[in-house]
Amino acid sequence: FGKGIFAMTGIIGAMPVEVDRLIEAMENKTPETISRMTFWRGELNGTPCVVACCGAGKVNSAVCAQTMILRYGVSLVINTGVAGGVGSREVRIGDLVVATGVVQHDYDTTPIDGPEGGRRLPLLDEELLPTDAHASAVLAQEAEALSPGRVHRGVIDTGAQYMSHLNPLHPIAARTGALACEMEGGSIGQACALAGVPFTVLRAISDNADGNAVEDFPKFARESAEKSIALLLRALPRL
Repeated sequence: FGKGIFAMTGIIGAMPVEVDRLIEAMENKTPETISRMTFWRGELNGTPCVVACCGAGKVNSAVCAQTMILRYGVSLVINTGVAGGVGSREVRIGDLVVATGVVQHDYDTTPIDGPEGGRRLPLLDEELLPTDAHASAVLAQEAEALSPGRVHRGVIDTGAQYMSHLNPLHPIAARTGALACEMEGGSIGQACALAGVPFTVLRAISDNADGNAVEDFPKFARESAEKSIALLLRALPRL
């Protein structure tokens, strides 16, 4: 893979633990606050980047992505952080998931638009939004080098609620084929797709989105987030 395909890379995390170390590692960094979010612009491993903590949820993350696109002219957006593992017994706490595409399970107008049309996103006419093939392949390769045998490629699902009970996720995983669920990737993907900007999503599994999720999340979130951060620092020079 060649270096320098993307002139400016945007990195978005929902929580401070998901981006703080990246901001600390930045060189020549300057902050700017827009829409109550602080955007840090600088270099990571020689790569021009802008990094922001958007806060949890689809609206915050979409606003953050759109700001990066319009204000900073990013040519790639990476959503990083932690997620709950769903749909596969093979996805375990501590594993890494690099998205092939993103969906939003809570977008549903099927009562008025029918089973097919009711899940397609407005203006895009798609339900599954594919991630950038080049960026995702680089992340997957670096992930395998960092955590051999604990890397997965597949769909990541987004919804506007924290999932902590397994039963509601069975039909979601069965319909979408999702390996992980979280609250930002799908909306970041939608904002990027509307603007024609490539994106990808990298998640480390912090819990299994089940009855133990509330207890598992605080125990494993920092460790899982650190994996994603270490991976990005390795991968950025190859993007």
